[in-house]
Amino acid sequence: MHTDTPSLMPRRWTTAAALAALLLGGCASTYRVDSQVESFARWTETGTAATAPAALPQAPQTYRFERLPSQREGGGSAAARQTTLESLARDVLAPLGWTAVDGNAPSPWTVQVSASGQRQVRSPWDDPSPHFWPMFGFGVGAQGARFGGQLVWGPMFPYHDLPYYERKVSIVVRDAHSGRVVYETRAAHDSRWNDSPALWRAMISAALRDFPLPPAGVREVIVDLPR
Repeated sequence: MHTDTPSLMPRRWTTAAALAALLLGGCASTYRVDSQVESFARWTETGTAATAPAALPQAPQTYRFERLPSQREGGGSAAARQTTLESLARDVLAPLGWTAVDGNAPSPWTVQVSASGQRQVRSPWDDPSPHFWPMFGFGVGAQGARFGGQLVWGPMFPYHDLPYYERKVSIVVRDAHSGRVVYETRAAHDSRWNDSPALWRAMISAALRDFPLPPAGVREVIVDLPR
């Protein structure tokens, strides 16, 4: 997981655009992380959605983290990345009355956190095709005034060279005794922001919004981060 400072603007600015961005930057103090979230609650064994308060687990509750083999034994920094994700999830669940236990200590629930990210060359709305625009010149020489023009080929706004990131977070809660999935939630977010723990925390917070009884269907959840 990288911690590079996020970049939201194109590299090549005109003087006017740079000045405008500087003035606006002084007023903006937060970055809005908008995630598309979908959650499913199945706290009862009947397979139907839990709608009655009596069917919901009442806080406080304890759980332990569960890892896939790739999250435990994956090469490189896979294990360290998973530890970071679980730490972020622990921080979000704690105010909800859910406390993580260490190791294999007994607990009624297990929680599995997964995350993925993909770097795109450009955003979906960037136009990769070049454009033509006119350039004209006027000058005075020994043969009198002369006027000329030409069409210059190339992209007017070079947004296509800015990377774009698509990210997803998934959280699954299981009954520790039976292994039955009782809660599943996922959040998706895409932007020009580079990788950062704060961004993943915002997505996990969005995924766990309305836990343990979420509304049905896909919804947008917005979390504001300080710049």
